[in-house]
Amino acid sequence: MEKASPLLKNKNFLYATEFFSGMSIMAVELGASRLLAPYFSSSQIVWTIIIGTIMIALALGNVWGGRRADSDKNPAKLYRRLIFAAIWIGAIPVLGKYLILGIAGALIVAIDTNLLIWAAFLSCMAIFVLPLFLLGTVTPSLVKYSTDNLEHNGRIVGNLNAFNTIGSIIGTFLPTFVTIPAVGTAITFLIFSGVLLSIGIIYFLSIGAKKICAGAIFIFIASSIAGNSNSFAFWEKNILYEGESIYNYLQVKETPSKIIFSTNVLFGVQSLKVKGGGLTGMYYDYALAAPLLTGGKKILILGMGTGTFAEQCGKYFPGSEIKGVEIDEKITFLAEKYFDLPADVEVLTYDGRAFLQSDKNIYDVILVDAFQDISPPFQMSSTEFFTLVKNHLSEGGVMVVNMNMRASGAGNINEYLIDTIGKSFSALKIIDASGVTNKVLFAAADEKILNNLRARAETLDDENLSRLMIHTAENWTEPTLGKNILTDDRAPVEMLSMRALDNLIQKNLGRYKEIYRREGLNGLLKSF
Repeated sequence: MEKASPLLKNKNFLYATEFFSGMSIMAVELGASRLLAPYFSSSQIVWTIIIGTIMIALALGNVWGGRRADSDKNPAKLYRRLIFAAIWIGAIPVLGKYLILGIAGALIVAIDTNLLIWAAFLSCMAIFVLPLFLLGTVTPSLVKYSTDNLEHNGRIVGNLNAFNTIGSIIGTFLPTFVTIPAVGTAITFLIFSGVLLSIGIIYFLSIGAKKICAGAIFIFIASSIAGNSNSFAFWEKNILYEGESIYNYLQVKETPSKIIFSTNVLFGVQSLKVKGGGLTGMYYDYALAAPLLTGGKKILILGMGTGTFAEQCGKYFPGSEIKGVEIDEKITFLAEKYFDLPADVEVLTYDGRAFLQSDKNIYDVILVDAFQDISPPFQMSSTEFFTLVKNHLSEGGVMVVNMNMRASGAGNINEYLIDTIGKSFSALKIIDASGVTNKVLFAAADEKILNNLRARAETLDDENLSRLMIHTAENWTEPTLGKNILTDDRAPVEMLSMRALDNLIQKNLGRYKEIYRREGLNGLLKSF
């Protein structure tokens, strides 16, 4: 048994241990959300998985730690656990993304439903349960080590909990507002790993146990060198930019014909710029029917992204007054740097609904293209929101909505959105965008407004746009309305969107699942 540390004679070191443990727990929890978000989104579902998993780990750690403290009052055991937890946390930037992709890849061929939910849950279990379990042993152990008599027991326990809570508060705000935006998720894990490691090292140096300190420092340095990278899409080539903001993982990639912007690794393209100009081949092109129908004098874009639709409107409808709303200021910076956002386009850093509530202007076109990862924000999906949009449209105005998934089955996300929009607008048209999974919905106060599309398309000078608008007029349909209404009180958009994405993944991967079932792993590898 190691000799007792002189540090323990002063309870301040124990309080410091509690403080930095609480700080590290919250920092790891927030880091977990940013590590998983590029692969599984940062929806309420993923947050529920993260919080639930971590709470289970902490609870089990509390129980086991209390029993260990009663059976063995040696503080060195606790500080060994702290060092091990710190080393594990420091290794997350090195191994975490490979574990996530490995688990997701295995589940693709193993299960048929709820792929993303299971992948997120098992990834969280594999990466975060052990270090959080070990950190859960801290409080019951420190109570045992710091309590000399029952007379002051309540005060000591209260002090320990207070230090834990204060550390947790700092561990909540510091990653979100300082470290993640400034240096990224990987270095954030390393920073808090280093802080936690320092507590353990200080303890063992105080008792002369230098070997464990040297080994822990060596592993931490190795993890820092290997894990000092913010690259989540490590297999991608031609990446012009990869980073993080308060809200998103951000990526700009270049191909021979396009510059592409994404806010996640696994779920496609959010904005793009076609080199040399012209149509994009995506849903933005179909959305141009809205300014064509209205003359496009005043256009508002809720969910500006890097300005693809704004650039298209400026090109095909010169003289339009275009205003964009984008909640993530860093996306606007990327729009100006990589996507040549026109200087005459005004962009406001604001939540789309909050902007409408404070804005008094009336618009001819309002594009609703706001997404929180794979789903629209719930506050921009309700009947109250779409009524607000309608109130900001001119008499002949058109709202156009990007629906990013061709969901199928009764009660899917698109049915809910269509039914909800239909409660505010009497005229609706919808069309599938060719070559992508998006649907584009047009809404107006009067059917006559939408019926003018073909006649206006035939007057266009640009042959490609004219052809596409005629195709849209001939192929869009009037959706059948049901009773699936989203409200501010009830809008389960994350669950609906996750279900729709799961269906899309299973549909697209069906061929590979069949090969795996028939020919095994070797057959699957040969098929790529």
